[in-house]
Amino acid sequence: MAKKRRLAADDDVGEVIDRISQSEKTHGKSSIIDSANALPLSTLESLHMSRATSSPSQISSGIIVEHTVSIETAESMSPVDFQTCYELIKATSSEAYKKSSVGWSPIKKKKEMKLPDLRYLLVKRKRSSVVGAFLSFMFTIEDNHEVAYCYEIHVADQLRGHGVGKHLMGVMEDIGRSVGVEKAMLTVFLKNEAGMRFYERLGYAEDDFSPPAKRLRNGLVKKPNYVILSKALQ
Repeated sequence: MAKKRRLAADDDVGEVIDRISQSEKTHGKSSIIDSANALPLSTLESLHMSRATSSPSQISSGIIVEHTVSIETAESMSPVDFQTCYELIKATSSEAYKKSSVGWSPIKKKKEMKLPDLRYLLVKRKRSSVVGAFLSFMFTIEDNHEVAYCYEIHVADQLRGHGVGKHLMGVMEDIGRSVGVEKAMLTVFLKNEAGMRFYERLGYAEDDFSPPAKRLRNGLVKKPNYVILSKALQ
């Protein structure tokens, strides 16, 4: 097994995303990742529907009746849906980005959102077709492991507390199991205490690849402002 590669404590969340892409270029995508990323949206949709019929949903009954969950890419979704997803990120996370070393850049965020292998789970209200929540993920190689990497998960205020986020994570994990990746991974700001508790309840724990604290020359210890979490899927 290759030696574990760790980020330094002063690396930022944006560099995590860059590293994922660079890892694929350096080590090459596995056949599983190649096959998973080549799957048409209709196949991923069928895997999602399989979960809906075989696993009890944690979403409250009223939300299920009023909303649908679809699978899209940045290219396949409408410009309105793409902008709504961006606005959700901005509303829920831009302040956290501004307070971190990476900062907040609308241009960089939208560029990241258009990565070709990124898949979106969109929760839309049936009557208005407005996106009320979404999760984006990618099948990729991380530290020589085949993973489903959750890039974003955001839920509008009116849908919180109804199990929507838990359901979306479950859909991503089940799709990951179906295509054969080893684990699910994500990055979360340490100051996002509610998010940390949410992921821990779902069985996520700090990954070996998460950056350790860094001792500076003056003896001070600098801790990273984020942590990488993971959950075994196989």
